[in-house]
Amino acid sequence: MNKHYIELPAKNLQQTKVFFSAVFNWSFTDYGPEYTAFSDESLNGGFFQSELSSKTASGAALIVFYSANIKATLDKIEKNGGVINRPIFEFPGGCRFHFLEPSGNEFAVWSEECA
Repeated sequence: MNKHYIELPAKNLQQTKVFFSAVFNWSFTDYGPEYTAFSDESLNGGFFQSELSSKTASGAALIVFYSANIKATLDKIEKNGGVINRPIFEFPGGCRFHFLEPSGNEFAVWSEECA
């Protein structure tokens, strides 16, 4: 059981839930109309109703997910309403890209394989 827990804002809880369920296979439990908790094998947390969003440009921490197939993950993100705000780029040890989910929060995805 993963004991780490993060909380993030969400302008639209329903769209955020649909996005993360489709892209990363997260499951959700609602706790009232303004909070939903998520879980997967590596991360647990929740989204709370807010007009704010978490972006690195405003000093927020960046949560970076791992993908064995970065191109397939990028395609899945775009197909489900995410916006790529920094295309795939290489760095020592792999590559990554940044994206905004439907509520405007910024995340990144990295992989050792860049093809």
